[in-house]
Amino acid sequence: MFKIAKQNNDVLINEQIKFDEMMVIGPNGEKLGIKKREDALTLASYAGLDLVLMSSSGMPVCKVIDYNKFKYEKLKREKEAKKKQREQNLELKEYRLSVTIDTHDFETKLKNARGYVLKGHKVKVSVRFKGRQITHSDLGRDVILKFANALSDVGEIVEEPKLEGRSMSLVVAPKK
Repeated sequence: MFKIAKQNNDVLINEQIKFDEMMVIGPNGEKLGIKKREDALTLASYAGLDLVLMSSSGMPVCKVIDYNKFKYEKLKREKEAKKKQREQNLELKEYRLSVTIDTHDFETKLKNARGYVLKGHKVKVSVRFKGRQITHSDLGRDVILKFANALSDVGEIVEEPKLEGRSMSLVVAPKK
């Protein structure tokens, strides 16, 4: 005895549809009305196409279409949506500096940030003021701007430095 594998977990086609009556939509998008299951399957087989369940909530809606083409287009749409989502969700890496950062630490963080910007991600550079350093916020601004200017060959400042509580930050994005 042969077992027919289910085509796809989320979409029922042809004999897999177990509803007695359903709203049927033709291959060109025209409504064919409410039909019995056998009539809908006969209609689909005469057209040389498949009967695909589009919606099962309320009155079941089935469409007479080529299932392979439907599956291909659905896969294509999902891929495109994933691609757009990936473009929107470029990571934002944060680099924390201090007002009294040493040159070697500064260069190391700069090198890492440069690589990250070259990959196409945004970088947030922030300085956290400790104790009385907040009174000299201009020193923190200088450190941040020095960092951003060192990245100016690969990136550009998107958000200007702004003070939020005890920290100051700016965002550098890759050049277009």
